[in-house]
Amino acid sequence: MERRSTTEPENEFHNLEAHLAGTLKPVSPPGDLIQRLRDRIHIPAREEIVLRIRDWRRLFLIFGSVMSVMLLLITVARAFFHLARKQI
Repeated sequence: MERRSTTEPENEFHNLEAHLAGTLKPVSPPGDLIQRLRDRIHIPAREEIVLRIRDWRRLFLIFGSVMSVMLLLITVARAFFHLARKQI
């Protein structure tokens, strides 16, 4: 029984990588696609971010909603776990 050295898979990997690098050609996306993506991605200005944070009522509503949904999901998960344990 012959043991293979650990360098063989590395050599095979490097050979495969070199073969693929020679075979595959880089493809650049169309220019209009790049422009559409730039138009869709909008990073708000600092003033807009500050206004959103200062709107504390909306922030409080969002935080409360997220916490309520998390509590509901935990309760449902515990109920399913409890029911599954009884059946075993």
